[in-house]
Amino acid sequence: MSTQFSGWRMPTTLLVVLVSGVALGSARPAGAHHSHSMFDTSKEVTITGTVTNFSYRNPHVFLYIDVRNDKGEVVSWAIEMSNISNTQSRGIYRSTFKAGDVVTVKINPLKDGRFGGNYTSVTAADGKTYE
Repeated sequence: MSTQFSGWRMPTTLLVVLVSGVALGSARPAGAHHSHSMFDTSKEVTITGTVTNFSYRNPHVFLYIDVRNDKGEVVSWAIEMSNISNTQSRGIYRSTFKAGDVVTVKINPLKDGRFGGNYTSVTAADGKTYE
């Protein structure tokens, strides 16, 4: 079986391969991403604490810090940042934060009350602020 184009005959198998190749070649992977609806963007909270871990990987960079609450207890916070390329465009690299650094972070807190949020800015141990 074949398909005819202006006197030229194309085998059906070749036509299927070409159409499939164009379709697959132009397809883009779906970029799964969550919404920021979990964060209360109407509030901004400032916390100061000690870095315990800086997870520099996609899909999101995370900064983990221990913060003393009003009772003097240490509470661990998880601060969500952006992906690596956006973080780098803001001047934040793998070496920017190290365990033991004292940082001040402004965040939109999680709506459910857990200790975490999405950063809006962070001031590093050297005094430099990243937004």
